[in-house]
Amino acid sequence: MKFTAQQIAELINGTVEGDVNQVIRDVSKIEEGRPETLTFLANPKYEQYLYNTEASVVIVNNSFKPEKPVKTTLIRVEDAYQALARLLQLYESSLPGKTGIEQPSFIEQTASVGDFVYIGAFAYISEKAKIGNNVQIWPGAFIGEGVEIGDDTIIYSGVKIYKNCKIGHHCIIHAGAVVGADGFGFAPGPDGEYQKIPQVGNVVIEEFVEIGANTTIDRATMGSTIVRKGAKIDNLVQVAHNVEVGSNTVIAAQSGVAGSTKIGKNCMFGGQVGIAGHLKIADQVRVAAQSGIGKSVVKDGTVLMGSPAMDAMQYNKSYVMFRKLPTIYQQLQEIEKKVSKK
Repeated sequence: MKFTAQQIAELINGTVEGDVNQVIRDVSKIEEGRPETLTFLANPKYEQYLYNTEASVVIVNNSFKPEKPVKTTLIRVEDAYQALARLLQLYESSLPGKTGIEQPSFIEQTASVGDFVYIGAFAYISEKAKIGNNVQIWPGAFIGEGVEIGDDTIIYSGVKIYKNCKIGHHCIIHAGAVVGADGFGFAPGPDGEYQKIPQVGNVVIEEFVEIGANTTIDRATMGSTIVRKGAKIDNLVQVAHNVEVGSNTVIAAQSGVAGSTKIGKNCMFGGQVGIAGHLKIADQVRVAAQSGIGKSVVKDGTVLMGSPAMDAMQYNKSYVMFRKLPTIYQQLQEIEKKVSKK
C-alpha cells in the first residue's frame, strides 16, 4: 500500500501536524517504528517511544500534549485506537476474498450453498445445512446437520459446529472452536453412577459475533444457548449450556460461564473470570481478571474484583490491609511477649 499522511487523515477525519505529503507504505508498533510506516499512540505508557520512533506518521488523540519536541508527523483524531482500527478494517476489506470449492471436500446433496462461497479442502457440509452468501469455510471445518450460517461469516480451519446450531451474518469463528457440543448434564443415581441427560437444544449465535480459537459453546439441554449481537468471546473460553451472553459483551481468555447464567449487555470480563451457574448479571458490569462470581449482580455498571468477587474499591482497600497482615501479626506477637513478662 502507498498513502500520504493527508490521504490517511481524510479517511479517519483527522488533522495533520507536519508533512502532509509524507508517504506511508506499511504499519508498525510505535516502539519498533520504521521509516515510511504508520503507528499510533493511545496508551500514555507508550508516550516515551513517540519522541524517538522512526515511524513517519503517528496517530494521536486530539487531547494529547507532547512533553518534548516531536520529529514525526502527527495525525490528530478524536480516538487514536478507534481510528487505527478503522484503517485496518479498510485495508482488510480491500484484499480479495477467497471463493470456490476446493477438493477434496464434501457437500451433502440436501445442503444449500449461497453465492461467492469459499469451502476449503476436507471441509464437511452435512445434510440440510444452509450456507449463506460470501461465507468462508476454511479447510477441515465440520458443519453439522441442519446448521444455518448467515451471509459474510468466516468459519476457520478445524471449527466444529454441531447439528441445528444457527450462526448469524458477519460472524467470525476461529480455528478449533466447538459450537454445540453437549452440555455437562448428568443425573446422579442411587448407586453413585451418573446418567447422561440428553442435550436436545442448540446454540444460537447472532450477527457480528466473534468467537476465539479453541473456545467451546455448549448446546442447551432444552431451548438455546445464546450469544447476542456484537458479543466478542476470546480464545479458550467455556460457555456452558443454556447460558445467554448479552449483546456487545466481551469475555477474555480462559474464562468460564456455568450453566443457565444470563449475562447482560455491554459487560466486560477479564481473563480467567469464573461465573457460577444459574446467575443473572446486570448490564455494563465489569469484572477484573481472575475474579470469581458466585452470586447474581443486580446493579448495572457494577465493577467487581477478587474471589469471591466484591466491589472493586472495597477489594482494593481490603487488599491493602491483607498485605499488612504479616507486619500486624509480628507486632501482635511482640505485644503478647511484653504482656506475658509483666
